Amino acid sequence: MANLHGCASSHYMTELNALRTLCLQAVDDACLTAVGDTFHQFNGGNGITGVVLLAESHLAIHTWPELDYVTLDVFVCNLHCDNSAKAQHLFEQLITAFAPQRVQRYETRRD
Repeated sequence: MANLHGCASSHYMTELNALRTLCLQAVDDACLTAVGDTFHQFNGGNGITGVVLLAESHLAIHTWPELDYVTLDVFVCNLHCDNSAKAQHLFEQLITAFAPQRVQRYETRRD
């Protein structure tokens, strides 16, 4: 999980189709399997909430352009294989796209 601060220059904060395309491409680049997605923009031009359902679990993203702030949650299960490196690749690709001034990272391992 991460909190991204200072993302003001990113068009992904307010352009739903651009954010959806970014997320789906990042999932594909990480060799994870998207099985569905939904994205919602608040008040026609404000923040966006998006979820990509993965065969391996999920990606959730929330933008607050008025605060230059993004929250990011990448969760994968490791039942049949270790997907940790794939999750990390997805996570880093999305952080890079937003080019935040400051990143707070949180990692939880579930056994």
